[in-house]
Amino acid sequence: MTGADEAASGDDRTPPDGGSGRERGESPEARRNRNWGEILQELRVVQTGVQLITAFLLALPFQSRFATLTRSQQSLYLAVVSLSILATGLLVTPVGLHRAMFRKKEKETLVIVANRLAQAGLAVFAVAVAGVAALIFDVTQGRTAGAVAGGVTLLLLGTLWAGVPAMIRSTQAEAEEQPRPR
Repeated sequence: MTGADEAASGDDRTPPDGGSGRERGESPEARRNRNWGEILQELRVVQTGVQLITAFLLALPFQSRFATLTRSQQSLYLAVVSLSILATGLLVTPVGLHRAMFRKKEKETLVIVANRLAQAGLAVFAVAVAGVAALIFDVTQGRTAGAVAGGVTLLLLGTLWAGVPAMIRSTQAEAEEQPRPR
């Protein structure tokens, strides 16, 4: 089990919320239910953005200007729409898993798998958003502007969605290693 999986499942060694279930007075089952509820809430937030971008992308070929895209712009479009559909699938799968595993007493496994799917979905979504930025800038400002916009967007989202949490975990780990004053 990875640290992220332990956090998602509510393992007492790596609490996702700064406090273990014992500190909250939760039973393991209550902790798993809370963690599952938190994952679902996070998925609700991100799913709206994914669905909007996917809908936008799916409508593009039916616009008259789409025919003026170059072959490379059309290829970028197809890659981006594929990534957006993949992100949608990854982010919706935890709900389908919950339905399939309902009352099977596998909540901890469900939370761990849903956490992994959410992380993968966010990573794919970040690449899709960067691709959308690249496509828009490529069409409106040229290939170089598209490459820069896509790269900057990917760097920004990677920093915000992966770098900042890693920095916070590192800071927390360092703080836990420091001896506490008596």
